Amino acid sequence: SEVSLGAGTGAGRPPSPAPRRTRSHGVGASGIGVIDLVTASLPAPEPWLSGAVDAAGRELARYAHGHGCFPAGLGELRAAVAGRYTRRGVPTEPEQILVTSGATGAFAMLLRELTEPHDRVAVESPGHPNLVRAVEAAGARPLPVAVRDDGWDVPAWTRALRSAAPRLACLTPDHQQPTGLLMSEDQRRALVDLAASTGVTLLVDETLAELSLTPGAPAPTPPAALDPGGTVISVGSMAKTLWAGLRVGWIRATPQLVRTLAARRTGVDLAPPVLEQLVVLQLLARPQAFADVVGAQRDRARTRRDALVTALRDELPAWSFRVPDGGLALWARTGDRPAREITALAERAGVRLAARPASGADRPHLEHFLRLPFAQPPEVLAEAVRRIARHPKGPA
Repeated sequence: SEVSLGAGTGAGRPPSPAPRRTRSHGVGASGIGVIDLVTASLPAPEPWLSGAVDAAGRELARYAHGHGCFPAGLGELRAAVAGRYTRRGVPTEPEQILVTSGATGAFAMLLRELTEPHDRVAVESPGHPNLVRAVEAAGARPLPVAVRDDGWDVPAWTRALRSAAPRLACLTPDHQQPTGLLMSEDQRRALVDLAASTGVTLLVDETLAELSLTPGAPAPTPPAALDPGGTVISVGSMAKTLWAGLRVGWIRATPQLVRTLAARRTGVDLAPPVLEQLVVLQLLARPQAFADVVGAQRDRARTRRDALVTALRDELPAWSFRVPDGGLALWARTGDRPAREITALAERAGVRLAARPASGADRPHLEHFLRLPFAQPPEVLAEAVRRIARHPKGPA
């Protein structure tokens, strides 16, 4: 059953907002308004988050006497993040960690620092559209490389890195967006070795690494653990594991690169907010307590994934998909009807879907795929699928 994390009843905490209702689209009978199936972010883990906020507020006085601007991040938080990497088998010093304003800020800083105009950057196809936009915003050129139904096409990546000589290659080995795939150990080793042999830096997105939905599954090897020479730069964040409203992320890189990024970040955001860093520090400072929080979020995501899978199988049996082992979205083949057409029909039925397939839409067969986040409650996911399936002009 759905895990209840509670909203808490402490003084000063606002009540949970009621579901937004709408008179449009003729959806009033369900009591649910327009449904968002674009955003892949879970609700905050309460009461843990509010407890961390309260504790962080009490710690803030220790920092309030100064300017509050720490370009590399709070030393205590850098040490806590470094400790988590070390426990995952990646020995890390605090000097290798730069705290950022989420993963988006991290990638923007790295792309600005590590690329020149018109450099190629290898990206997964299909992949996350926000990353492609960040590459383009930095003046670089995305180079789509295939991720197949069975994983990363290592021969295609080999050809791309050897012949096109990209400056960077971006990978999401843990529950890749949008496919939900988990990179095999052999593929991890092959791609890290390939990058090292070609002189290409790997930017590894680990924002979904904590969200394995297979109970008891062993933790995969972080790519940085396979890299003896600084080929891999890792990016993490609390936004997916905990809450998108907590805009704290980090970069793990060489101490020299961390110092350079800290010195030059003024063109992006000066420094991450102190209070939010203290909130994250409160959560990370007690590893077992943090494991409990992550476990509750995994249970919540698993229940919602299963609800979406059941609804799709019941209402849209012509659609096909692989049940993801982790992450927050399902990648579905929509049969004969293009995804763009279904998106337009769903909008009229009161369901917001991604406007187009993720990056790599230049590959024609992706026009029949949709990314379906399962961050909404089970009953809302079931209602969304019913609306798509039963709209007068929707899928049969």
